[in-house]
Amino acid sequence: MDKIAFTGETRTGQIIMKNAADTLKRVTLELGGKSPNIVFADADIDAAVDGALLGLFLNQGQCCCAGSRLLVQDKIYDEMVEKLAAKTKSRKVGDPFDPETEQGPQVDEAQFKKILGYIEKGKSQGARCMTGGERHGEKGYFIKPTVFADVKDEMAIATDEIFGPVMQVLRFKDIEEGVHRANTTDYGLAAAVWTQDVKKAHSIADRIRAGTIWINCYDVFDAAAPFGGFKTSGLGRELGEKALDNYTELKTVTMSLG
Repeated sequence: MDKIAFTGETRTGQIIMKNAADTLKRVTLELGGKSPNIVFADADIDAAVDGALLGLFLNQGQCCCAGSRLLVQDKIYDEMVEKLAAKTKSRKVGDPFDPETEQGPQVDEAQFKKILGYIEKGKSQGARCMTGGERHGEKGYFIKPTVFADVKDEMAIATDEIFGPVMQVLRFKDIEEGVHRANTTDYGLAAAVWTQDVKKAHSIADRIRAGTIWINCYDVFDAAAPFGGFKTSGLGRELGEKALDNYTELKTVTMSLG
């Protein structure tokens, strides 16, 4: 075996990379994330709310590129938090085979308990739980979709990959603060920018250290668009022509014609 491709948690990726060192196997890793989803005051708020809900709650929050750090500019912060909480409360949790269900169970008991543990950390560290914050029902690994407001950068829910339906909403003042805090993480898998100013959007996208940047959308993929992370979010790229480099070797053949 000459090549290892792994998608999963960052610590597991680090172990794989260490074990591959002895034989110099080629390794590509698509690992964890704590992706910033940045909403500016000039954004379409309703579209940003829907995008934030999709970016966080898709697949019960069990997505490596989930927009789990929602940074909202202070001018619209309170309005957006209220809209997020209202829509989150109306989400239907239950049987994943029911077409009307919007959120099913977590993958297993261990993950279920881990997420509930982070919810308790959020409450104990001073974040304001707007909705959810507990298990759903008495059976199964269901967790009510949760929104935390007044989240600070140093809180565990703002730094660690929870991998569950727990949204953290942080407040920022201006572009410089937003970009700085978006990059204040060991991860760099994805990010999003919401603004109606195209020039500002591209400028910010250029400055954010992440492998995929969405502008006024979230979780939009294409088979031709490479996907992968910066920093501890991984090595290499999946999808697109760039992905072929990971699975091919260059060979040079030189022949004398004399």
